[in-house]
Amino acid sequence: MKKLNVKLPQGGSKRALHSGMYASALAVVVLAVGGDTMLGALARQVDEKPPKTTFEKGVSSVSWVLIRFMLAMVPVVLFVNGFTKGDWMQALLFAISVAVGLTPEMLPMIVTTSLAKGALTMSRRKVIVKNLNAIQDLGAMDILCTDKTGTLTRDEVALEYHLNVDGEEDGRVLRHAFLNSWFQTGLKSLIDAAVIRRQQELGAGDLARRYEKVDEIPFDFTRRRLTTVVQDKSGKTQMVTKGAVEEMLSICSFAECDGGVQPLTDEVRQRILHTVDGLNDEGFRVLAIAQKSNPSPVGTFGTKDECDMVLMGYLAFLDPPKDSTANAIKALKDHGVTTKILTGDNDKVTRTICKQVGLKVRNMLLGPDLEHMSDVELAKAAETTDVFAKLTPDQKARVVSALRESGHTVGFMGDGINDAAAMKTADIGISVDTAVDIAKESADIILLEKDLMVLEQGIIEGRKTYANMIKYIKMTASSNFGNMFSVLAASALLPFLPMMSVHLIFLNLIYDLSCTAIPWDNVDEEFIAKPRKWDASSVGNFMIWIGPTSSIFDFTTYLFMYFVFCPLFISGGVLFNDLPAHFSGAELAMMQAKYIGLFQAGWFVESMWSQTLVIHMIRTPKLPFIQSRASAPLTLLTMTGITILTIIPFTPLGAMLGFVALPAAYFAYLIPCILLYMVLATSLKKAYVRHYGELL
Repeated sequence: MKKLNVKLPQGGSKRALHSGMYASALAVVVLAVGGDTMLGALARQVDEKPPKTTFEKGVSSVSWVLIRFMLAMVPVVLFVNGFTKGDWMQALLFAISVAVGLTPEMLPMIVTTSLAKGALTMSRRKVIVKNLNAIQDLGAMDILCTDKTGTLTRDEVALEYHLNVDGEEDGRVLRHAFLNSWFQTGLKSLIDAAVIRRQQELGAGDLARRYEKVDEIPFDFTRRRLTTVVQDKSGKTQMVTKGAVEEMLSICSFAECDGGVQPLTDEVRQRILHTVDGLNDEGFRVLAIAQKSNPSPVGTFGTKDECDMVLMGYLAFLDPPKDSTANAIKALKDHGVTTKILTGDNDKVTRTICKQVGLKVRNMLLGPDLEHMSDVELAKAAETTDVFAKLTPDQKARVVSALRESGHTVGFMGDGINDAAAMKTADIGISVDTAVDIAKESADIILLEKDLMVLEQGIIEGRKTYANMIKYIKMTASSNFGNMFSVLAASALLPFLPMMSVHLIFLNLIYDLSCTAIPWDNVDEEFIAKPRKWDASSVGNFMIWIGPTSSIFDFTTYLFMYFVFCPLFISGGVLFNDLPAHFSGAELAMMQAKYIGLFQAGWFVESMWSQTLVIHMIRTPKLPFIQSRASAPLTLLTMTGITILTIIPFTPLGAMLGFVALPAAYFAYLIPCILLYMVLATSLKKAYVRHYGELL
């Protein structure tokens, strides 16, 4: 058994696409292993906990606004009732019920249901949603960063030309390219597949069997080239390298042109670049092929050996844009989403593709430019740059991070291993089902059909999801704030509690059940026209503006019930505080109970009407029921909730809860009261929109 010696190569690349293992009969040479490989580094980035998305930050900030409000309100209610009523246990229970009333406890259900509904809708359009939160982030997205190959283009790479340096078709160039692509052991790209397919179409014969692989220097995104070392049956060894033209010229000292091998002079170099530029301008992606015969001895190959090579020619690939790309980019722009291209391809090809899909290139930055820019400089430049070319995977992620730091909600769409880091960094990662595994693993959304128009539908669905979630939060927070403000004032002024703890809990339960249809509510077309972001401050402002509206009519109901209705129908014109002067004993206790029961029933019904109808009032900046109608499920549930709560005081359940049946005359007050409330709410809503620019 032979002993294997393992050593690091001299001058070898410390990072490779995978652990490159070079074997001879006597030794094994390892370039890098585990996390030191490029694939290992990418895998480590994918496994890292992603930064919080805009959606997560928004929900957290809104939740803390509501929590702080509850923590401030509840102690006040406790002490006011404790000192005014003298029953601290009852005051504690009432304060706890107020806390429950202030808490939008249905928020998790509403959020989850809204997101699940969005995911279900998108599934019908052949879109897999891996992360439910991505639905809302998709709606909030204002910048879409996308790779070029396979996203803007058809992902149908074809080798159109295999040219020598003189610009002539040359089968020898293709054969060397075939050997490079066939014997490389990394992830075979679409380019490798196109080379192999073209050679096979022309008749590969036994070309692959006539050679055996000796060694390999894997591709990486810094060198932008790949090298294989092969040996034929006669023992001749050749190093064949394929890569980006600029990088290939840097390692070539000679070129096969004008009938022989010539030194790579400046004149020859300019001729080569002129030819490549012409191909790039026509939309071709060009790679160069170089070779070197009888390189260094086997077992010592490394990037240091990629030198003094002979340039053989070019490979011109065509990957035309998708038919839907131009329309998709226009549709995204119409919905307030800016498209930016982040690609590893060169600038000329990228510019040509952008022109073909109707994307204006205001400015362009290249990977080497980013190396000399600070994060602050990059963030400023990224705002006005539409296209980033010749980027490494780390640079793609850096651009995405810079845009996010500037306050944008960023999506990244890609399908290659070089896109994984950027997709993980973005608020939302988008990929396709034909992408490499690491890209699909990093994605939040996967398109089963490579139709960019699906993104438009996803954005619309995301904005509908956000609209319905923010509806619930704002309308619930404002109505609860108004009711609790009314409760606090009544607790301080009335000789009894305006509503028992069980009444508050029951009222809150029925109201929340009425809100369960909000995820299916209609959304105004104007709302989904532009991206929306979570803003905790807007919730607080909305509560302060709209919440007290209901309190005005709550106070009116207090006055009406205490001074008019209860004395008229219960005590023969005697006010509650004067009852001991006219009644005593059991009669007094009965009279007080009826007085309180009728008062609480009246406010219980009025609270449900105002709290529920506010859903219809503030779900849209338009006139409710006329210019904008709620969905049928929401209308049905809210009307059902109002009906149930109105009937309860007339039932045995109402008697158990301490209510007294309301006389018919009560509704002669209630209906005008609610109509005036709707008019006032509409007026304040219009004033709020004029002041803050939008309602939700």
